[in-house]
Amino acid sequence: MPKYLEDFREGEIWQSGSVVLGEQEMIAYARANDPQPFHVDPAVARAGPFGGLIASGWQIAALSMRLFLEAGGHGDTPIVGIGIDELRWRQVVRPGDALRTTREIVEVRRSASKPDRGTIRTRVTVLNQRDEVVMTYYALGQVRARAIAPERTRS
Repeated sequence: MPKYLEDFREGEIWQSGSVVLGEQEMIAYARANDPQPFHVDPAVARAGPFGGLIASGWQIAALSMRLFLEAGGHGDTPIVGIGIDELRWRQVVRPGDALRTTREIVEVRRSASKPDRGTIRTRVTVLNQRDEVVMTYYALGQVRARAIAPERTRS
């Protein structure tokens, strides 16, 4: 059953299950999307600034969305992504790390110009198996709102 803007509350939290990133999965993603040496070549990565292979931050961002949806996300409610703010990669992700995502609604706002919709702003945190924060960002999404009843005319 779809939810509407009015059904969301600030402070709501969703937590995903975890997924382990394997070396081959990391390399395949990086080859296709972010082919820097420390993402695609273990030998070069060992001699590089991180001392070993690390995941592309873009893979972690995409994974955070997948984990959210697999955890039920907003259910049957279509949320149109509007943007991401303050994306920060805080800790490198290495092969074998287990990642999970937490999302918290920090703002629910009806549009003043288009009252049939509104926005939901969520704080997204990705953690590894040691509870270290590896990535954070704020996501802004648009969702339908219930119709506003017209004001009654007084006679």
